Amino acid sequence: MHAHPRSQVSSRTGVFSWALWDWGSASFNAVIITFVFTPYLTKAVASSEESGSAALGWSMAAAGLVIALVAPAVGTRADAGGRHKLWLGVHTGIVVATMFGLFFVRDSPAYLWLGLLLIAVGSVFFEFAEVAYNGIMVRISTADNVGKVSGFGWGMGYAGGLVLLVLLLVLVIQPEVGLFGATDEGGLRFRIVAALSAAWFAIFAIPVLITAPGAKVKGTSAGHPIRAFIADYAALVRRLVRMWRTEHQTLRFFIASAIFRDGLAAIFAFAGVLAAGSYGFSAAQIIVLGVAANVAAGAGAMIAGFFDDRFGPKPVIIVGLIVIIAGGVPIIFSAEAGVFWACALILSFCVGPVQASSRSFLARITPPERAGENFGLYATTGRAVSFLGPAMFALSISLFGFQRAGTIGIIVVLLLGLALIIPVRPDAPRRSMEAMAGT
Repeated sequence: MHAHPRSQVSSRTGVFSWALWDWGSASFNAVIITFVFTPYLTKAVASSEESGSAALGWSMAAAGLVIALVAPAVGTRADAGGRHKLWLGVHTGIVVATMFGLFFVRDSPAYLWLGLLLIAVGSVFFEFAEVAYNGIMVRISTADNVGKVSGFGWGMGYAGGLVLLVLLLVLVIQPEVGLFGATDEGGLRFRIVAALSAAWFAIFAIPVLITAPGAKVKGTSAGHPIRAFIADYAALVRRLVRMWRTEHQTLRFFIASAIFRDGLAAIFAFAGVLAAGSYGFSAAQIIVLGVAANVAAGAGAMIAGFFDDRFGPKPVIIVGLIVIIAGGVPIIFSAEAGVFWACALILSFCVGPVQASSRSFLARITPPERAGENFGLYATTGRAVSFLGPAMFALSISLFGFQRAGTIGIIVVLLLGLALIIPVRPDAPRRSMEAMAGT
């Protein structure tokens, strides 16, 4: 697929505007989900850290289940209608609204359900927004630069998270009386953080909605929505059956990576919650941890690129997963803050490489004519098990009765992903495709 000549002229502006959405979206991922608001929810709003953490895990699992059931069809509908920009705007708007809604979650157990509901709804629509966002990436990039464009967006997300976390730390979290009169009274400090984060996301989402190219709509998603939804799922099943017959190893990779990527997502989803509840980190200390974790993850991803090119992506994924699993074990047994700091940085350093090499693995085993289909399926399978990590985290806390036990559930998910990726042969799908082409 070649970019339209006119789009190439404005490609730098288009790519930068597109990547600003990633920069802004860090306000939801880094601030709300990982390092600031969910720790407030489980520590200050819930009646106990254990019950709050388990409730958060189950609510995120429920959100993951909704995403798994609906997201594939959401993506297909956006593709069919060519309306990625419209749906990016709608879904981002809903996420921003849920973030603003968190302003009303005071530090009382009566407000826990409201906070969990808003975060779950925000998580669902954030995933839907990302489906449309990735659809736009295809329109503003070419086969020659799609990797760089994707990497630039990834980097902008890390950088945006860093900048916002530091600003919130200095202006709202650390001062005795922060911006807009932020104090600990009624959880006001954290409610103001949620509102400022919503504004941050809204502002930086605007450029892509103005500059992103629209598509000529052909064969749009007209017709009965339920019939269209069923047709989309029938198409998805046909694709999986075809892969089972002709690209068995690629399908195995999809399943393995979906599971271990969900384990990686769970690490970031619950790191702040554990830091606050089990290790007594203050809000300021959690933000410092967040900054350090983002730096470590970014550095790890860059360094791993060298090893990926030299030895291939599979060894990077396997070594990374083994180190992450080993690095998570001390968290189960130790209540020392220093131990958690060391483990968190080791885990962060390895998460970036595993994510980056997973994407590289797929790129290397995918024939060019199947790139769009395979990367779409990669995203879909990732969402299909997005309830697994949170559910295992919550189940482990419920079974063992202490918050750090949630780490056991995450480790089990990562072990399963590791066991499934080890037998996958990286070159088998390409060989099978070449054999088919030669016959």
